[in-house]
Amino acid sequence: MGTHLQLDQLPLVDAARHPAMNGRAVDPGGRESGAGSTPASQIAARIAEELARRLDSGEQVRVLGLTGPPGTGKTTIAAELGCILPRVGVPVAGLAPMDGFHMSNALLAARGLADHKGAPDTFDVGGYVALLGRVRRADSLVLAPDYRRDLHEPVAASLPIERRGVVITEGNYLGLELPGWADVRGLIDFLVYIDTPIETLAARLIERHVSCGRERSDAAHWVRTVDAANMSLVARTKERADLVLAPA
Repeated sequence: MGTHLQLDQLPLVDAARHPAMNGRAVDPGGRESGAGSTPASQIAARIAEELARRLDSGEQVRVLGLTGPPGTGKTTIAAELGCILPRVGVPVAGLAPMDGFHMSNALLAARGLADHKGAPDTFDVGGYVALLGRVRRADSLVLAPDYRRDLHEPVAASLPIERRGVVITEGNYLGLELPGWADVRGLIDFLVYIDTPIETLAARLIERHVSCGRERSDAAHWVRTVDAANMSLVARTKERADLVLAPA
């Protein structure tokens, strides 16, 4: 069961074991937490601290998962972690985003799913589960797909994942218990849920859709219908996380 913690309640890593921390969190730019760092970098630094603590205690963590509703900043936090973790002595094997398993727009249209792109049934969940299994076996280099927001399409073989280090995966449905998706949780060693107020998420998502070319009225309608349903679904997975973090 996940434990809801504010950012300042997480323990720091032993600075002697991880001298890059010097007893304090740092963000990718090397700044101390609170010294001009962003909410995303603060959350990433706290996740890095907790992950390093778990590794120090002897836990085996190959796959680190970030989940939460759309608009919580998971992609940004994952990128920050990719920079921070090596600074605290934790090698990163690569990124494996769930969004790389979006169905193509052509397939969505052919199957009549384009009107709710982003819902659980618009992903290749079997492919995602297979990828997580491959990176856990760590017997060869794995090339993961990515999602290009400029193209609004998944792109195959975009992200290399090495045999050694922590794999960072992120997406809305990592804790979902629907058929197919229920297999994902067992392939993630340490799952963090990013908890953000729904009002904040709605505003962010409207701006995201507008920046991608939608009219503001269309963006607001999409958030009220498609995104709101997905947010509600994901919120029910919070208790499956190992750790719940909320921006301070």
